[in-house]
Amino acid sequence: MAEGYQIRDQEGIYFLTFQIVNWVDIFTRKECRDVIIESMIYCQRHKQLIIYAYVIMSNHVHVIISSESAKLSDTDRDFKTHTSKKLIKTIYEISESRRDWMLDIFKFRARQHKRNQMYQVWTHDNHPVELTNNIMMEQRLDYIHNNPVKAAIVSEPEYYLYSSAIDYTGEIGLIDITHLE
Repeated sequence: MAEGYQIRDQEGIYFLTFQIVNWVDIFTRKECRDVIIESMIYCQRHKQLIIYAYVIMSNHVHVIISSESAKLSDTDRDFKTHTSKKLIKTIYEISESRRDWMLDIFKFRARQHKRNQMYQVWTHDNHPVELTNNIMMEQRLDYIHNNPVKAAIVSEPEYYLYSSAIDYTGEIGLIDITHLE
């Protein structure tokens, strides 16, 4: 990992991007998006993850998160490990016309790194950025929530189901979030 992009302060608030290898559009399927939602909820309940904002796009996930346990790097690693396995299992279980193509890419990428077993779903770098002031937090929050608008998926951020944007309008979304002050 590049020296400039590491989770140094395990108690800090970070903007991270979880990117699927080769930008494979795995999250076009509801079942795959739901794997991410369920895993985030699990990490909140069992790993003391605090989620301030998130969006699940077709091939990546943006989050603003921190950890009450001061083990953000561990939670990040465990989240990616668990979701990788669960996403592969889900691809096998659902009706996915691109199954073989996706699995071939994930297998090919796994062979390029010693630390992978059979498949590599996520890239190894999350490009973590510590958010140390309100301006940085507001910029990343707007970026996350406007991602589906810029991608022409919805006309307003709060209309996108797989995002925390609705929570910032006073409504309730898919995941309990902690509002950034």
